[in-house]
Amino acid sequence: MTPQTSPDPEAAAGAEQSAQAVQLLESARTDLAGTVLPLELPGVEQARTELRQAIAQLDDYILPRYRSLDAPLLAVVGGSTGAGKSTLVNALVGHPVTRAGAIRPTTRQPILLHHPTDLPWFEGQRVLPGLSRISGVLTGATVPASKAGSAPDAAAMSSLVLLGDPAVPQGIAILDAPDVDSISDDNRQLAGQLLAAADLWIFVTTANRYADAVPWRLLLDAASRDITVAIVLDRVPPAAEAEVSEDLRNLLKQEGLGRAELFVVHEAVLDDMGMLPHQAGEPLRSWLRDLAADAAGRAGIARRTLNGAVKALAERLQVLAARASEQDAAAAALRKQAVDAHEEAVDRILDATKDGALLRGEVLARWQDFVGTGEFFRNLEQNIGRMRDRVGAFFRGEPTPAVRVETAIESGLQAVILDEARNAAEDTDRRWRADPAGRQLLGTDDLSGNSEGFPDRISAEIRAWQGDLMELIRTEGQGKRAKARWLSFGINGLGAALMIVVFSMTAGLTGLEIGVAGGTAVVGQKLLEAVFGEDAVRRLARTAREDLHRRCRTLLEAERQRFLNRLSSDTAGEADVLAGHASTLARLAARA
Repeated sequence: MTPQTSPDPEAAAGAEQSAQAVQLLESARTDLAGTVLPLELPGVEQARTELRQAIAQLDDYILPRYRSLDAPLLAVVGGSTGAGKSTLVNALVGHPVTRAGAIRPTTRQPILLHHPTDLPWFEGQRVLPGLSRISGVLTGATVPASKAGSAPDAAAMSSLVLLGDPAVPQGIAILDAPDVDSISDDNRQLAGQLLAAADLWIFVTTANRYADAVPWRLLLDAASRDITVAIVLDRVPPAAEAEVSEDLRNLLKQEGLGRAELFVVHEAVLDDMGMLPHQAGEPLRSWLRDLAADAAGRAGIARRTLNGAVKALAERLQVLAARASEQDAAAAALRKQAVDAHEEAVDRILDATKDGALLRGEVLARWQDFVGTGEFFRNLEQNIGRMRDRVGAFFRGEPTPAVRVETAIESGLQAVILDEARNAAEDTDRRWRADPAGRQLLGTDDLSGNSEGFPDRISAEIRAWQGDLMELIRTEGQGKRAKARWLSFGINGLGAALMIVVFSMTAGLTGLEIGVAGGTAVVGQKLLEAVFGEDAVRRLARTAREDLHRRCRTLLEAERQRFLNRLSSDTAGEADVLAGHASTLARLAARA
């Protein structure tokens, strides 16, 4: 009977921690993918680049490495234009596998060299999932380095050539990347993407370019991520080796890269195949072989680079959280401008409906037609009953004048709402165009006027308000006595009177502007009180005014929404979510 081995508690705990880390990272990746930075604020392009790079770092390196901690190390060979990267890669395997030459850029399609048995680790989408795979096996035939590989077209930039070669030590893959300072934007971006996916950097520079700014920016990034770096100082005249090497080592120490391995390749004449002398690449080859043979050492490099990448990602997320917070603040400011402008317009409309301004011109003329001549006003206080009979007879015989009052009120109120809505739109448009973010949201669209069909919507809303007002009068007059009274005056006549009362309020429900249009409001007030009583009139006027307020607000909110629709509604809370992930990943890196 075969004895059963007990599970390793330490290994089980490690697997559980890795699984939890993957869950945290996948959650962060989901929220990053859903992050939107829509407003054109200062520095937003850089923030969007940081966002894309954070997602790419998770996809290309952090998540694949956490899921496969025992996978081979990926050593990316990077450096400046003409530094000799491809020539060095050819030297590491002992024959031409990647194109080298004077025409720049030579490396446009990345080539990943691996031991044949390591192919399963790379033929899928485990790392660099955005690049398609082109698999190949090296044969014994060789061609000069100037003709090695292919001369790829533009589509080749999105593919990764996999070449199995027994000369590559098992456990380490070598990826020849484009120039970090290439004249091609696509090449530079791809180089940055590949370096971000590396467990190990082999950075190639030359004796006369080792202090260039572009490669040092990348090296400083490597130092901040605690990535293992091997520096190859290429084309060094033997006489200058000591001086140049010492100066480079001092620079590396000053920038936190004192642990970096430094390999010197002397200036040498290439053979007919475009190859360096065999001994030129031997120190680096030997270092890679020793590293491949040391499983614990490889695991240590992978974990250290992974931990540094997670720490750097946490810092990047903190910066993105700050940028998202700036977006929230800018969106809130734009939203407030639109809301304030239209709220002020609502207030101005309501002011115009209660200060007697509408009781002039056409409305006044139709109302006077309705109630009679000036003699009617003179006799008003002398005999309310006679006034009621006279007006009632007028109502019963000719209902048309009451409808004309409603129509005049509709027309006057519509003009006020149209004018104030246009003012609000002009104000919002002007404020937004004074702000780069608002200007970008508006683009070439002109929102400074009323929307299409807005006059018709106003008319419909006013008519609906008038209809509800009539229903209020019907409901209030349900008692037999009141019903007889409002029937004698006519529903339209009482409705017109109530509208006149609503439009003459200068101090809520307690004040009537008696002098407006020669006592216009008094007539309506007395009519309604004769039918319903004073308290009921106050209640009816309050309800009618509140309904009008609500409808005006609804109309202006719809106009305001044209602006607010330009603001993304999906960004709320993004800053807090990103800050939360930043804290979580920082703790994850600290535990590691």
